[in-house]
Amino acid sequence: MSASKLKVILHPVRMKMIQSFVNQRKLTVQQLSERIPDVPPPSLYRHMNTLLEAGFVEVVEENPIRGTVEKVYALKEQSPDDFLSLSREEHVDLFTAFAAQLIGSFERYVSSEKADFLKDGAGYRTAELHVTDEEFQELIQQMGALIMKAAQNKPSPERKVKQLSTIIIPEGEQS
Repeated sequence: MSASKLKVILHPVRMKMIQSFVNQRKLTVQQLSERIPDVPPPSLYRHMNTLLEAGFVEVVEENPIRGTVEKVYALKEQSPDDFLSLSREEHVDLFTAFAAQLIGSFERYVSSEKADFLKDGAGYRTAELHVTDEEFQELIQQMGALIMKAAQNKPSPERKVKQLSTIIIPEGEQS
């Protein structure tokens, strides 16, 4: 991944937009606006054009609506090599942007009058796992299947959005 492409996704609004598309979601800018209400629609359109030009999203449908065309977007398939080819410094920059977004989301949540950790299931924790490589792969596959199943749920009045972020950091070699 080039430095210019990395800079495109390091922007906090574009990172939120990309995360909204995860799990093969197809969204219009209007739907993105509902998911990211703190960003005005004109700004979302500008950021969408930046993501289009950089090759992170693509138009997957065009729907005629009252004399105009509504575009539906989805993430463009990316090569795992793009992520794996990042330098250590680029990984740190990307992780820092990811962590900053998490901190911002958490701050907005705890600042809300309605924040209720127990009722909302909000929290943060670290678990130390002692697993073989095979056990770890099995765990990741099982977690991934459960997360994908829940991610396919359609929005409804009784469903609330919950953000689940995973960070896996192998401990360095023990001497």
